[in-house]
Formats: sequence, structure tokens, C-alpha cells
Amino acid sequence: MAGFEVILPFLRPIEHLICDASVSEIMVNPSQHVFVERAGVIEAVEGVTVAERFLQVAVRNIARTLGDEIGDEKPLLDARLPDGSRVTAVMPPCSVGGTTLCIRKFQSQFFTLGQLVQAGSLAQSLAARLTSAIEQHQNILISGGTGTGKTTLLNALANGIASTERIILIEDTAEIQIDKPNLVRLEARRDQPNLPAVTIRDLLRSTLRLRPDRILLGEVRGGEAFDLLQTLNTGHSGTLATIHANSAVQALNRLSSCVLQAGIEVPYAAIRRSIADAVHIVVHLDRRGGRRVVSEVVEVSGLSPDADRFEVTQL
Repeated sequence: MAGFEVILPFLRPIEHLICDASVSEIMVNPSQHVFVERAGVIEAVEGVTVAERFLQVAVRNIARTLGDEIGDEKPLLDARLPDGSRVTAVMPPCSVGGTTLCIRKFQSQFFTLGQLVQAGSLAQSLAARLTSAIEQHQNILISGGTGTGKTTLLNALANGIASTERIILIEDTAEIQIDKPNLVRLEARRDQPNLPAVTIRDLLRSTLRLRPDRILLGEVRGGEAFDLLQTLNTGHSGTLATIHANSAVQALNRLSSCVLQAGIEVPYAAIRRSIADAVHIVVHLDRRGGRRVVSEVVEVSGLSPDADRFEVTQL
């Protein structure tokens, strides 16, 4: 429960849910209804409501406690607790009908590839293929929706990196758990009063001067994709990154779109050819019946002559 003590005084009606180890996420809706996620399944909590007036006071106090503000001028809160758990809130008028609060607990449990195989998240043959890809310094893109286990898989894959290698880990919010002797962790900073933002792009550019053997990127969201692509195509192999997408091929298409957000004038076909050259494997995860599973693994073999289609092989 380390970390939650700073917000418990403001959330007594749902304190039992915050303290429940089986609950991974708590969602308070504007309707005052409360939902939780257990073992990957969302369920309503009967008999528990949080009044809007109380919820607004709680959210404001949580924000101040964590060194942030929320109110009419800034109705959005995205804060992190000391243990890495996330608190997200949206207040009216942006949240129609009342305040929305979501608490996502930091998952401290570390899984190896072997444990993921035992849990049924992926087949033993795929685990062996991915282990080989790590050893061969292939670039792997991990895709999936929210809460599908992208970070968990990245952790498991990174565990296979040799301890003699220097790893630079870049995240928007620190949540990846890696225990390696030569590890450098870099975290982006949001724009703050009297302090400029430090973006993922800024960190990625600095990383190239930190002598990395491996670069791990927590999530590709925008223009940093261009810098990542430049990195992958200039000899920095063995990179792991995650991206939100609905399929393995769509992950490659979305990576193409993210590169465009960098504002660099490069032909779209050239971007896609660079991606086809740089990304070796895409692993896609889904949620099925509450379980997080690897639903698709493809090897990128090239690009169609008209640059309209990535050529992939299902593994």
C-alpha cells in the first residue's frame, strides 16, 4: 500500500477497494457509480457510491497533495503516486454530468517469459522465437490496446538482455521494471510553472550520446517516432518499444502516422520503407475473457512496390 496513504484520507468511501490487492483499477463515474477491474474483468461495485460534492473535494485535495492543481481553469488531472500508481480525474464541464476519477494501481509483480507461458499468455514456441530475437538484437514493436499487457511483455523480454549491455530506458511515466546493472532510466517532464517540458523526443536525442547498447521506449505516441526511426536505421539495433494499435499491421501503419507528427518533410513512401527496414518483429496483445494474451506475432519482410502494404509473415 506504499503510496496510497497520501490519498486515502480523501477517499474513505472506496478505501476498501484501494486496499484490495485483487483490484487493479478503480473507476468512479459521474453517475456516482463505482466500477473496478479484477483479473482483467470490469465489474460494478454494488452498494458503493461517491457523492459529487465529496468527489470534487477529494480530487482537489489529491491534486494539491501531489503538487498539482485541478479546477475550472485546469479541469484535467494526470498524477502519479509515490509507488507509481496513476490518478486521473476530469472535472466538469469537460466531464459531463460530474467528476470522473480513475485510479490505476502500479503492478509490482514481475513476470518472466516462462511465467507468461505458464499463465497461457503466449505459446512456448513464440517465447523461444522472441528470446532468439532478443539475442540477435532484432527490433521489436509491441502493440495492443490499453491494459493488454504491453508493459508486462516488454519487461519479460528485457529480462533476456545480457547483463553486459548498457540499456537506456525512456518513459513518459516511469513504470517499467528492469533489474540490470548498466541501466539508465530517463523520464519525460510535463510543462510546469517556471519549468519547460522535457519531451520523449528530447530524451531520445540525448540517448544517442549516452552510448546505448539497447534503447527501450515505453510508448510511441507522436513525433518521437521519427527520431526512433532514425535511431533504428543508423545501427542501434535490439530496440524494444510499445505502441497502441488494434493489430500488428495496424501498429506499423500507426508508427507511420506518428512519424508524420514530427513535422519533417519526408515522403510517406520513404517513411514506410524505413519502417519496413527497421522493425523486425511486431507482437500484438489482446484481452480475452479477462486474460491478456499474445494474439499475433509477425515478422516484417518488406514493403509492397507501391508502398501501400507492409509484407509480413505470421509466426
